Amino acid sequence: MRVRLDLAYDGNAYRGWAHQPGQPTVEGTLREALATIIRREVPVVVAGRTDAGVHARGQVLHLDLTAEEWDALARGRAIPPETAMRQRLNGVLGREDGAVVVHQVRRVSDDFDARFSALSRTYTYRIADRPDLRDPLRRHDTAWLSPSRKLQASGQLHVLLMDAEATSVLGLHDFGSFCRPREHATSIRQLTEFTISRGPDGVITALITADAFCHHMVRALIGACIDVGEGRRQPGWLMDRLSDPIWDERVRLAPPQGLVLERVDYPDEDQLAVRAGQTRARREPAP
Repeated sequence: MRVRLDLAYDGNAYRGWAHQPGQPTVEGTLREALATIIRREVPVVVAGRTDAGVHARGQVLHLDLTAEEWDALARGRAIPPETAMRQRLNGVLGREDGAVVVHQVRRVSDDFDARFSALSRTYTYRIADRPDLRDPLRRHDTAWLSPSRKLQASGQLHVLLMDAEATSVLGLHDFGSFCRPREHATSIRQLTEFTISRGPDGVITALITADAFCHHMVRALIGACIDVGEGRRQPGWLMDRLSDPIWDERVRLAPPQGLVLERVDYPDEDQLAVRAGQTRARREPAP
C-alpha cells in the first residue's frame, strides 16, 4: 500500500536531499528513521530534490509498505497507523535536533506519485540587501547580499526592475540557460508565477511557481534577477538568456540558504494517474 509523507527540514544541516554515502542528507536521514521503525530499507520517491542548504516547509514523498507493516505500526495501541507512523518517525528524528519534522502521514491511492502526480511546486527566496536588514535569528533562511559597487545609488537592489524581469519569463519555455544539464532530461518548464517584492520589514521576497524545476533552475533565475537589480545586467537580460538556452559561465547562482520549498500541489485523486502520465511525457515548447 502507498503512503504519503509531508515534511519540513532545515537544509543547513544537510548536503542536500539525495542520499550520498558518508554525507548527511535529508533522504539518508529519513531512510534511516524508516528502517528503524519498519525493520527494512524503504525506498522513497520525493516531489523535488533540493540542493545543499535549501530548506523545505512543504516537501512531499511517497513510499510503499505491506499491509502487515502498516497494521503493525501502532504496536497494539488504539491509534490509527497514520498517527503511529508520524509519532514514531518524529521520535527517531528527534536526534536531528529539530532539523527534520514529519507533519503528516496518510494512506493514498496507488496512483499517487509524489514526483510525477504533482501539478506544481512553489518556492520562496528571502534577500537582505542592506546591512541593517541582517537579522541573526533569520540568517539560516535569508541570503545576505554583500555590498556591491554595482548596486544602485541607494545602496540596495532595484526591486521594481527585478520584478519586471521575473514577470517577463512567465509561461512555457526552454529554460536550458537556467538549468544545469542532465543527460536525458528536458529543460522545458511552465512557469506560472514569479514575483519579487520588498516587504514592510525591508526584506525582499521572491515567490516562484512552476510545474517542475530542473537542476539549479530557481537559484539561477533568482541570480539573474539579482544581476539586473544590482545593475550588472541591463533590463531584458532574462529574456535574452531564454533565447539562447545553453548553460554557460554567464549563470550566477543565488546562495542556497535563502530558498525554501513552500508547497507541492496535486490534482484530485481521480486525476492522479492522468497527471502522472502527462508529466512523464516529454514537454514541448509552445508554438
